[in-house]
Amino acid sequence: MNRRLCTLLLSLVVLWTVGAGAAHADEGKRVHNAMQIVFSPSMSYPFCTIGAVGTDKYGHRIAVSAGHCLRDGAYADREIHDDVAPVYDRADTDFGPIGYVRYFKDPEGSQTGHMTKDYMIIELVPQVTLSSQGPYLKQTGVLEVPGGTASPNAPRPALDSERLLATGDNELVVSGQTGVWFGTVMDNTGGIYRSAAANLTGDSGGPAVWHVPGSELPSQDNGFQASGPWAGITKAITLSFPPFEYTSSANILADLRARDAATPGGVYGAGFEVTTNP
Repeated sequence: MNRRLCTLLLSLVVLWTVGAGAAHADEGKRVHNAMQIVFSPSMSYPFCTIGAVGTDKYGHRIAVSAGHCLRDGAYADREIHDDVAPVYDRADTDFGPIGYVRYFKDPEGSQTGHMTKDYMIIELVPQVTLSSQGPYLKQTGVLEVPGGTASPNAPRPALDSERLLATGDNELVVSGQTGVWFGTVMDNTGGIYRSAAANLTGDSGGPAVWHVPGSELPSQDNGFQASGPWAGITKAITLSFPPFEYTSSANILADLRARDAATPGGVYGAGFEVTTNP
């Protein structure tokens, strides 16, 4: 378990200008958890990270990241139906957009984004291939916690996928720039998990999975690989102990369902399911 202290505050906000969509992507790119993304082909930094890839109830191909990665008052906290905010693979911007931002929650003045709703929904272009396998983490679906405390964002009654992990016995396994880490959920405030599992600036939006009891933890013997249901995305590094925060998948899924019910025609990402593609 990583117990390293850090006194940095994560503040990853990209200022972007709305413009026409870029050229269509070519075929064949695999999009997966822990892929680093940028919002302009001419800027490789700052960047964010994909937390999960799958489809929604409307058949849209979706990637999830952190909302605080973007700031634009004209587009925040609303559905974006036009292709005005392209997203690129940081390692291969020449490919063209892998998708377009359809929703993000504005940071609302906070350096680490809205407390319970810090997420972004990206619609992926048809030419890319969805994958559940990241560099270190294999996502095996969406975490369900029968009997758990409901997310504060959840409509009533809450679904099992909108319920939160308890502290003490549950572990998160996360993937980012420094590899793969795991740590116990030591605090849960409104569906924001605090864990010793490490992240860095730029890992915002990156993947966290639940360690299924009895399954292998990442180690040198297994190539630092792990698998489990998607449990959340990287949010912040704070001054608290442990310093690493993660927005629960329950908070994201619950808010999507609530917004979908309140929005004529529905919202991108509602009913999100992690892809089963390898």
